[in-house]
Amino acid sequence: MHIINQNTVGDGRGYLQPPSNHHEKTHFRSSSTDSNWKDLFSSHSRLPGVSCGVSEDEDDGGVQDMQQAFVSEEALAYGHECDAEGCRRITINVSGLKFETQLRTLNRLPHTLLGDPTKRKKYWDSKREEFFFDRHRPSFPAILYFYQSGGRLKRPMEVPSDIFLSEMQFFELGKSVLKTYKVEEGYIVSNTEAPELPEQPFQRKVWELFEYPDSSVPARVLAILSVIVILVSVTTFCVETLPDFHGTECITVMANSSDNSSSVVVAKIPNYEHPLFLIEAVCICWFSIELVCRLLSSPSKKRFLKDLVNWIDFASIMPFFLSMGLYLISHECGQSKSGFLSVLRVLRVSRILKLSKHSVGLQILGKTMQTSISELVMFALFLGIGIIISSGAMFYAELPQPNSQFKSIPDAFWWSIVSMTTVGYGDMYPCGAFGKIVGSMTVISGILSIALPVPVIVANFNTFYRQSQTRSG
Repeated sequence: MHIINQNTVGDGRGYLQPPSNHHEKTHFRSSSTDSNWKDLFSSHSRLPGVSCGVSEDEDDGGVQDMQQAFVSEEALAYGHECDAEGCRRITINVSGLKFETQLRTLNRLPHTLLGDPTKRKKYWDSKREEFFFDRHRPSFPAILYFYQSGGRLKRPMEVPSDIFLSEMQFFELGKSVLKTYKVEEGYIVSNTEAPELPEQPFQRKVWELFEYPDSSVPARVLAILSVIVILVSVTTFCVETLPDFHGTECITVMANSSDNSSSVVVAKIPNYEHPLFLIEAVCICWFSIELVCRLLSSPSKKRFLKDLVNWIDFASIMPFFLSMGLYLISHECGQSKSGFLSVLRVLRVSRILKLSKHSVGLQILGKTMQTSISELVMFALFLGIGIIISSGAMFYAELPQPNSQFKSIPDAFWWSIVSMTTVGYGDMYPCGAFGKIVGSMTVISGILSIALPVPVIVANFNTFYRQSQTRSG
């Protein structure tokens, strides 16, 4: 690619007919000028054919489907004829910025604007003997390199994503190229393919009822009911931790011994009549029925088991069945508060994530975290390195102090975390002058560690939110 000059062209655009005879100086090095124009606006006689399916897409401006491969370029023999091989240089003027490339380079993609002789004919300037496009100049080098490199497309850093997308649509690079670009840039790409549905009618009805709330009125009612059950379950999970409800999950009963009727046995059993237990049992039954129905009616059991959301549903109901099973085995109530089951009970809070199926906001948040995973890893790396350095520096800076609160470097990790994140609980603080200097540097480094990756995450969130507002509007 060669940039000739940067002058502004104010006229001579949009000439539809190529000149038959001209006496002006031309950019094409050829022995026959008449054959130059024929080669520019004729079909590709020397290029191998390409089989591809062509389809129209309204969202992408009616561009052609670019699923086909690039037309391969063979090495040119010495003494070849440029007229026949299409290696002649042409000039492309983009708002005053001129580029030179070979005609055979553009002919590699015959279904694009630049590669189709009929399409590019509209932009021929017969007076200046060049193609003129009144388009965005900084975007065109990347588009031209797409032809030259055989399919490598990278948006220039100084070009906004929406402007570059508009240029790609104008030059008709193809649906598959646009879709790949949208995915890489974080756009919410709508899936135009028909969803996979079960073949049996009853199974399809059940799957649509639980999976697609907008498919029918009963499905919408079922989705609203599911949201209500989730909210009730999360509320119950929080209320049962209040001091007034401590110890109410089990009741003490007295019964006669089986071998001696005069002896009395005291045992604890679950309080099945407690309102919180009844509400929890109803919610668990609903979640279980919903999960089983979705599993049995799913069109692909393998894909269903690979979905993380379904494992979240399973993790939310598992603690209830494990606690009840443990009671049936040991006949002792209250064991769910200790050991492994106490950790599993925390998984009940994962039920709030089930709302992501019905909340666009949570879906945007999840998309943002998924797209910003590299920035989150970078933030964790910055924070981890800062914690280790600041903890070690603070420990040795406060070591001479008799009343130092930093007994070891791991003991200073907590102080480093709350200081670098600018929380500052005040439970641990330096006493000496060197310790205060280290503390000040820790806070400043923490602000920088947060400030570097956060704008990228915020930009990703704004992109998803803006696209969501556009789609809903």
